[in-house]
Amino acid sequence: MDNHLQTLEKKVNNRYRLKPHEIIALQKLREQETRNVLVIGDLHEPFCLDGYLDWCINQYETFNCNQVIFIGDILDNHAFSYHEPDPDGMSAGLELEKTIEKVAKWYETFPEADVCIGNHDRMASRKAMTGGIPAAWIRSYNEVLGTPNWNWVESITYDNVLYEHGEGGQAATKAKNNMMSSVCGHTHTSAYVQWFCGKRYRVFGMQVGCGVDSTTYAAAYAKNFKKQSIGCSVVLNNGELPINLLMPL
Repeated sequence: MDNHLQTLEKKVNNRYRLKPHEIIALQKLREQETRNVLVIGDLHEPFCLDGYLDWCINQYETFNCNQVIFIGDILDNHAFSYHEPDPDGMSAGLELEKTIEKVAKWYETFPEADVCIGNHDRMASRKAMTGGIPAAWIRSYNEVLGTPNWNWVESITYDNVLYEHGEGGQAATKAKNNMMSSVCGHTHTSAYVQWFCGKRYRVFGMQVGCGVDSTTYAAAYAKNFKKQSIGCSVVLNNGELPINLLMPL
């Protein structure tokens, strides 16, 4: 018997003895009635940390996720920031070229996703407004980056959980102000889940870590800040179970 036939025979004869809780988990996964969301932190491409994509993939698989949300700042746009760019850094054109290459890998892995628009993402439109350029001249994120199936939004809600980038306050503040569970990014040095319980209701605020490589020149402004919270998050069981996940470094 050749190796191919032996492999087929092993597959046919293989019988997994699943435990009761494993059977339930498998049934839920097959039914796809439970929403398990992977929340990916700020990327700031092309300055994302090596290995962050692979680690996010592992969390997606480990927690049986079936939906993906990028919490914002997919792009860095350092070269034409409102802050002074590094004169030894890449030009705006080269940075965009590198960014498109990096984003293509994320899109290939997660072709269907909601993407919260962050302050760095909207840099081009802000520059256009400063220069008095009408919006009709500006291309969409999907056109520029080659991500036709990504849904770019200011914020989005699933299972009574609000997802937004997080400008104007961290997740804990947003949860109390919005009176609903809130998931935010934006603050690279924070990662937590905090619950707020009242007489009838309870909500959580989850601050997602990031995937930014703090050793790059684009992150030099934060060299004296606290250590970056490198990680992502999951919101499981239809919005009921938020878990923060920090990447081993």
